[in-house]
Amino acid sequence: MSETEHDILLPEHCGNMYYEILMQAADGVIIINESNRIVFFNTAAERLWGYAASEVMGQNVKCLVPLEHRGKHDEYIAQNRTTGVDRIVGTSREITFTRSAGDYAVAEMSVSAITLPATHKRYYMAIVKGVTEESHRKKLLTLQNKVFTELAGKATEQDIADMLCVEAETLVPNSVAVLLQITPERGLEILSGESLPRRKGRTLTRMTLSEADMVALRTHPEEARTVVWQDAGAVEQEVGLLDCWASTVCDGTGAPIGIFALYSRNRDKITNWPQKIVSGCVPSCAAIIERGKTRQRLNRLDRYDSLTGLLNRNAVTLILKNMMAQPAGWPFALLVLDIDLFQDINNLMGYDQGDLLLQIVAQRLSGQCRSNFVTGRLGGDDFVIIIPGGDRNTASAFAETLIDVMHEPIIINGHELIVSISTGISLYPDESKDVEQVLNRAEVAMLEAKKTARGSFRILDNASDGEVQSRLIVGSALRKAIQHSELRLFYQPQICVTTGKLHGVEALARWQHPVLGAVPPSRFIPIAEETGQIEAIGRWSIGEACQQLAKWDRQGIVVPVVSVNISAGHFASSELLQQIVDVLDTYGLTPDRLTIEITESVMMRQSSDALATLSAIRGIGVGLSLDDFGTGFSSLSRLSTLPLTELKIDRSFVMNFEENISSLIVTEAAITIGKRLGVRIVTEGVEDGSQEEMLRSMGCDVMQGYLFGRPMPPSELQTWIKGRPVEDTGHLPEKDMSGHDVSITG
Repeated sequence: MSETEHDILLPEHCGNMYYEILMQAADGVIIINESNRIVFFNTAAERLWGYAASEVMGQNVKCLVPLEHRGKHDEYIAQNRTTGVDRIVGTSREITFTRSAGDYAVAEMSVSAITLPATHKRYYMAIVKGVTEESHRKKLLTLQNKVFTELAGKATEQDIADMLCVEAETLVPNSVAVLLQITPERGLEILSGESLPRRKGRTLTRMTLSEADMVALRTHPEEARTVVWQDAGAVEQEVGLLDCWASTVCDGTGAPIGIFALYSRNRDKITNWPQKIVSGCVPSCAAIIERGKTRQRLNRLDRYDSLTGLLNRNAVTLILKNMMAQPAGWPFALLVLDIDLFQDINNLMGYDQGDLLLQIVAQRLSGQCRSNFVTGRLGGDDFVIIIPGGDRNTASAFAETLIDVMHEPIIINGHELIVSISTGISLYPDESKDVEQVLNRAEVAMLEAKKTARGSFRILDNASDGEVQSRLIVGSALRKAIQHSELRLFYQPQICVTTGKLHGVEALARWQHPVLGAVPPSRFIPIAEETGQIEAIGRWSIGEACQQLAKWDRQGIVVPVVSVNISAGHFASSELLQQIVDVLDTYGLTPDRLTIEITESVMMRQSSDALATLSAIRGIGVGLSLDDFGTGFSSLSRLSTLPLTELKIDRSFVMNFEENISSLIVTEAAITIGKRLGVRIVTEGVEDGSQEEMLRSMGCDVMQGYLFGRPMPPSELQTWIKGRPVEDTGHLPEKDMSGHDVSITG
């Protein structure tokens, strides 16, 4: 009889009753002798490992531990026997082991050392409780929490996906995890899979999913395995991958957006619990991919124009800065293109059809550009094209090509249109030295082309006339003025006709340039409109005016309402309403303290978005005033649809009262229209008493002009208000009656 056979624990060794207790214990019980050989292996242990006791009795206990730990297992036990340091004995720990079927299981194990009195031999007894399902449930929950914590931080989707795959490989030893993302073209893109053999990776990324594949992935997530795995496939066998578990990753609508897969290198067949690991990781995979898509959408919004898909102005500006930063001074030609008579097309066909025209023009322009060209939309109907290495001849030839291409008819809503584009060209570094200058020079050249002959192009020469150069300088300086807060608001009083009290003030932009001096509104407002800077001035004016109104409130100076002009283009922005709400909240003002002045060009807009914005602004209680009424193309039908609170009659009618009877008739008719619509009538440009008396007799509600007060800075307006008697009708001495004013919309 061998020593091991002699050590096998039999009922007579420990008493029949105690033997049966150990044999029938709910948890696995394994006892080893001084040679590390198994001398007891109960029924529960048989269930845990999948081995019959007869298969393991007398074997070294290392046959029960994973293959990667077997080499040093005897050494661990010997260290305990010789040193007496109980790092394991008397403790409880979680272990992972290999079952007979080849799969991995998890259990909690506690070890005790036992010395039999009769032989003084030292035995080790392990009590093992299977916790595979519970353990993986806890680990999956921990992994999910870790993923969502990382998603809320600054970690990249790549790093989070790598972390998830590493953790999944830990849960399923000897496996390879990979997260695949389905591209818009139905290809597969590896988001994470550091352990995946390159050859298998190339096979996956060369695949294109069919419509049938997408349907199967959506309706049966387990079908993902058929996409990423081929049983007995040559590639799989060559790279040592022997099995696979996979599941579809879907977004919130149920559409497939990815696949998560675990490949096994285990030669023995493993049970289906790795599939549970895969299924448990799928929600985390979906969150990672969705976050990446959201980031891409946000990045695209930052860089691309949502209507045309071209680069936006910010992105073009950044590209220009990078090109100019090259040590060799990378030369290029820049073209700014504008659709001729685009506003007329909008007015005739509506803004929705105008948007469609912009998309078609963008496609035509892009179709003519080489792959290294940069194409973008600056805003409105202005486009930009950058030709790297382009010179005067190259740019001119390309501009002529674009002009010819645009002569091809465009069909919109059954209507055949032939549109033209006016193009301005600037060259770097020959004629421009920075981003502002190269853009402004091209924009001014485009405007010159439009003035000279629509459908043509223009390159500004250094010897261009003084007016063009002046506009170029003013346009460039205006951009910096907006950035450096050089603009100021002046305020002109508006007087209530019936009470003579201050009704409110109109905010008017003024610009004092450190070199150019005082630049009049009649000079910089048209340039701001031409170069797309008028919207920035409008946004600034709203914030500045409300801040000043709140300051007057704190000082006890009563200014009931402030009126601010904003451009027609501003109403195309979905952010306008929220901006107004935020400004009012910031300064603690009620909406009725602010009136937004719009021009008739806004009224001409028939887009649902513009009308919705107007209604929403009026809906929160902010006033709406139609400025310069009578100078445009107002129609009663359109006028009646707008949620206006007041009409402002243009100063040109008031100035001609004495010389032109038609001005009197038009003014009186406008006041009558306003009364019938139930809106307040404000008249601008009142400069003498006779004009005031006529307007009072016609029923005008509010007057504004040099008769009452010129536009003045806040400090002067405070003095004007404090020095003005309550019963005063607002007359000022004749010496103050001179000049005219221009609002920020020109």
